[in-house]
Amino acid sequence: MHPPDPAPASAASFFALPAHLAAKADPALVGADEAHFAAIATSIEDSVADLTARLEDTLRAPGGTGQEALDRDEEVHRLGSRLRTMRRFGVDLCLGRMVAADGATTYVGRLGLTDREGTRLLVDWRSPAAEPFFGATHRDPMGLASRRRYRWDRGRIGDYWDEVFTPDGLVGHAALDDQSAFVASLGTNRSARMRDVLGTIQADQDAIVRAGSSGTLVVDGGPGTGKTVVALHRAAYLLYSDPRLGHRRGGVLFVGPHQPYLAYVADVLPSLGEEGVATCTLRDLVPQGVVARAETDPEVARLKATAEMVRAVEPAVRFHEEPPTRGMEVETPWADLWLSADDWAEAFASPDPGVPHNEARDQVWEHLVTILLDQHRAATADEDDDDEVGSTAQLRRALATHAELVDTFRGAWPILRPDDVVGDLWDVPAYLRRCAPWLGPDEVRLLQRADPQDWTDADLPLLDAARLRLGDPEVSRRRRAQEAAVAAERRRMDRVVDEILQQDDDDGLMAQLAQDGIREALVDEGAVPQGDPDLLAGPFAHVVVDEAQELTDAEWQMLLRRCPARSFTVVGDRAQARHGFTGTWSERLGRVGLDRVALASLSINYRTPEEVMVEAEPVIRAVLPDANVPTSVRSSGLPVVHGALADLGDTLADWVASHAEGTACVIAATPPPQPLPARVRSLTPELAKGLEFDLVVLLDPDAWGVPGGGIEGAVDRYVAMTRATQQLVVLTTTGS
Repeated sequence: MHPPDPAPASAASFFALPAHLAAKADPALVGADEAHFAAIATSIEDSVADLTARLEDTLRAPGGTGQEALDRDEEVHRLGSRLRTMRRFGVDLCLGRMVAADGATTYVGRLGLTDREGTRLLVDWRSPAAEPFFGATHRDPMGLASRRRYRWDRGRIGDYWDEVFTPDGLVGHAALDDQSAFVASLGTNRSARMRDVLGTIQADQDAIVRAGSSGTLVVDGGPGTGKTVVALHRAAYLLYSDPRLGHRRGGVLFVGPHQPYLAYVADVLPSLGEEGVATCTLRDLVPQGVVARAETDPEVARLKATAEMVRAVEPAVRFHEEPPTRGMEVETPWADLWLSADDWAEAFASPDPGVPHNEARDQVWEHLVTILLDQHRAATADEDDDDEVGSTAQLRRALATHAELVDTFRGAWPILRPDDVVGDLWDVPAYLRRCAPWLGPDEVRLLQRADPQDWTDADLPLLDAARLRLGDPEVSRRRRAQEAAVAAERRRMDRVVDEILQQDDDDGLMAQLAQDGIREALVDEGAVPQGDPDLLAGPFAHVVVDEAQELTDAEWQMLLRRCPARSFTVVGDRAQARHGFTGTWSERLGRVGLDRVALASLSINYRTPEEVMVEAEPVIRAVLPDANVPTSVRSSGLPVVHGALADLGDTLADWVASHAEGTACVIAATPPPQPLPARVRSLTPELAKGLEFDLVVLLDPDAWGVPGGGIEGAVDRYVAMTRATQQLVVLTTTGS
């Protein structure tokens, strides 16, 4: 696709309109914009230089410790993020302008921008001042006379779209041509990543983006309604507008359905000036997600999909936290001590609530040692000889090397790993019956498998629950290493202080170093190595979940653990649930523990042409009569093509030859046998969810799903058909 032939304009013009839109280049219409863009360009140049200098100064400054270090890191993040956004966009930071009824003009941008004199050149799209730019309608113009949206291409405007809300808004301000910029943007060629759409956010979408963060907001909408767009923009908006969700308070987690989806939307949040949102799939939350295969047995998947099964992890861990029921004698060089069954029980009950199993282990051991130290002091209270009594440090070392005591403790409260705890459930029937007593004998047998750690996606919620319940198995080793490093640092500083004290000191200032408090202050405990935190473990202040209709009750538990505030944006479509979605969103979410649920519905299909939706709608209505099928707002003029599987090569070759840009996708249950041209992908129906392509070719879709029919195959066909933004081709064995 060749760049449009520009209308006559000066070399410095920010407009590059095609010849058929030459009338829109009239200086009376764009002159004010040209002057404003020039001011923006100058201000961006000044801002980039200023931000670069400030970032360099901040990076050169001492890192500090504690709150000072956090403040410095946050400033580096803020400056760097703003600098990258400005360098990426330039003048096309500007999304559009709005003219108020009183004639005041406001330009809206990805970021706020002010010139050296303090004049506001752009208001941030997330600010309250920008809300009418997205939310104004003819029914409620929100004080606007007109609104203009720009369509940028390589740093110049290839088209713009004017709307007027009052008669005064038309005169001398607007060029009306059937919403050209907006409608044209819907039909443009797709790329490998989601194209920026901020400038065309519609009023119904913007109202959802700006909704409050308390409780759970469900965004329900069919294909092409912009659910993903809304989800991404909402994540950026909430971080900007809600101080309760800032990075220091947990930030925002964005959960997508699969890796191709995350790759597709990877550019969107940075383009909105927000780089602080953590993004992942459910598989990313658990280390075993990398290797877990799909669960092929539907009954096994059903049994593991319940929240009740996830709760079996708790008794599985508690089984390894039962104190010995018999007392034992502990011999030391100074006295024989007795550790009773009640002492064991007291120590095992000592960990603070909520402390993970492996971390609580140190607390239990310390409590046991304290009990024995108290006994030792009582037993040796009348001894005068230090050799007969032994010091506390000596006794601690003796207890740490007492073979019987250590072995008994390790057996009663062992270090545990998630793989072993969950794997034992599928390997030891009696263990599973103890931890999940509601299972019948046949169900227990069904869940056993030859390799208990041959993980499937159905195991991931249990592995996640076990990992968070157990904590880091290396925590004790790391703690000992940390203590040793701090002790070594303390000894080093003691030597330094002692050397300084040997020097002459007429003023007596050096004597202050002899004080223990001063010596301790010199030890930098933050300088010793620390374990890397799990960046996806949370807690997060808000979680956005796309394609949420697919989540099982067990998978919801993975997200609820990471958001104690229960602040969620849930995005999905009941009609796109592969395994069916009975009941309402409120019923489904209430079942997993989300009880404050508000529903927002999207019903306009901006992506899928009418020609495709006419064929896709009966497919889903056949299995879900009440499906939320959206109404398309445009037509591509290209009918759906039906052909034979043998036509695949010619179909793709013809499309590549006639389309210099754009993307296509072959969607099939199994990969096509022949190599595909460049710009053509091959995906399964599941992995195509959430994506969009100019051309979509379905291979034998009637054979998808469970043999004999069912909802899964119908949903897969409906989802796959509605990935097309221009044309759909259906190839079958019969060619009909």
